[in-house]
Amino acid sequence: MAAGSTYTPLSTTTLGSATGTVTFSSISGGYTDLVLIIGGKNASSDQGILTQVGNGSIDTGSNYSTTYLYASGGSAVSGRQSNATSIIAGRMDDVASTSIINYMNYSNTTTYKTVLGRGYDGALVVHHVGLWRNTAAINTINVFNASSVNFAAGTVLTLYGISAA
Repeated sequence: MAAGSTYTPLSTTTLGSATGTVTFSSISGGYTDLVLIIGGKNASSDQGILTQVGNGSIDTGSNYSTTYLYASGGSAVSGRQSNATSIIAGRMDDVASTSIINYMNYSNTTTYKTVLGRGYDGALVVHHVGLWRNTAAINTINVFNASSVNFAAGTVLTLYGISAA
């Protein structure tokens, strides 16, 4: 993200009921990067937040990878997931928490897309670096929890466009 950048709110969704997947579509290509901030909780258990992206439709193929680091107290775990159908990009529990997901160079049509995710669920601090192996500009984003766990009612998801100054 460039110094002096400006956040422009593009879309805010406040969930009126427990919801499995939230989709942002018809995203303008007029920004440098995107930031998705998710504040709230899950309807039941602690789960990783997953994201899928696409251009016109969501890519559900095995075109994603994630490298991750989880830390709790004095211990840490790292790993990698390759040829997956989504990127691990955050974490939520059934207590209030926040995850922030950055979609870097999302409108560029010459490079693969990098996704940075971080969050805290009350027990774990998580950091993720994901890759979508496609050069298409991103104009559609899905976010959802692993294991079909719903986001709870009242969870707020805000998508921002970032413009370089």
